[in-house]
Amino acid sequence: MSDLTTPGADGEFGAYIALPATTPAPGIVVAQEIFGVNQVMRDVCDWLAGEGYVAACPDLFWRIEPGIQLTDKTQAEWARAFELFNLFDVDKGVEDMKKTLAQLRRHDACNGRVGSVGYCLGGKIAYLMATRSDADSNVGYYGVGLDELLGEAERITRPLLMHMASKDGFVPPEAQEKIKAVFAPHSRITLHVYEGQDHAFARPGGEHYDEAAAKLANDRTLAFFKETLGS
Repeated sequence: MSDLTTPGADGEFGAYIALPATTPAPGIVVAQEIFGVNQVMRDVCDWLAGEGYVAACPDLFWRIEPGIQLTDKTQAEWARAFELFNLFDVDKGVEDMKKTLAQLRRHDACNGRVGSVGYCLGGKIAYLMATRSDADSNVGYYGVGLDELLGEAERITRPLLMHMASKDGFVPPEAQEKIKAVFAPHSRITLHVYEGQDHAFARPGGEHYDEAAAKLANDRTLAFFKETLGS
């Protein structure tokens, strides 16, 4: 495990990178939650590396404040996380993800096939990676604000897997219905809805963590990446 530095159009930014035991291997760019590249995101990278992938999580908040690492355990951290969320430029974040993806494709440990996965804010970014990048495949967990971006769905030409929580407090029922209506007929999108689950049900230690639902979603993610990226 080490750090990766990526040159962007307006400055350099860092990423946490985890390497599998055997290389070259497919790569996965991990899009962070609103808490920065914290232990949860590093654990995701380590988990993916353990499954045979080169995994990198770029610091998408670097323009606001580099190196943010918050938890979901205190009100003060939640307040700071939402402040960062409101300051964050999603379009620039997608460009950072694309830069990281391109660098990962060229990495000595990578075989050139690269996808993305994202959680919460990162779930939205993973969707936009499907609409705006050349990633080989993408996975989004409980993405927020997708109902405002559905006009981009027609651009998706590569496989996209989405995990939705039916009781997501950040994605109201009417928004979920709009998303389902657009995603259902799309040949490249697979949408799984987790009944009774709330936002961040796959975040270990989180308020809404559900072990069974998290395992099901993660198993589906691994099967999807194995099919679309190899292992």
